[in-house]
Amino acid sequence: MKAPDPEALQGKWVHSHEEDSEDELVFRPSTEPLPPARGRRSFELRPDGTYLESFPGPVDVPEAAGGRWLLDDDNLVLRPDGNRPFESWRVVAADDDRLRLRRPDSGEGGIRTHEAG
Repeated sequence: MKAPDPEALQGKWVHSHEEDSEDELVFRPSTEPLPPARGRRSFELRPDGTYLESFPGPVDVPEAAGGRWLLDDDNLVLRPDGNRPFESWRVVAADDDRLRLRRPDSGEGGIRTHEAG
C-alpha cells in the first residue's frame, strides 16, 4: 500500500468492533452513529502531531491519555506521554468514513507495542 496521507488520518476515530474482521480493526469518525457498546476505544489525531485517546477503564469508566502520533511509511505510531509503551499499526485504508488497521495477532504488519525509552 502507498503511504497514507497524514491529513486523511486527522480527526477523531472510534473503534467500530462490529465491523472488525479476523485481520483488521475498523474505526469510524466520531460523527458516525454506532450502536451502544460497553466502552469503545477512540483517539483524536490532531494536525499538530498530538493525540488524545479514550479507552474503557477497569470499572467501565473511560480513561484518557495523550501523546504524539506520526506516520512511518504506512504505519500509524502512537507515542503516549509518560512511560506507557507506544503502539504501531499498519494502515490498510484511510477513507473519509473508515480507518482500517491491521489487527495485532494477524502476523506481519500488525500492531506492535514498544517500551518507552
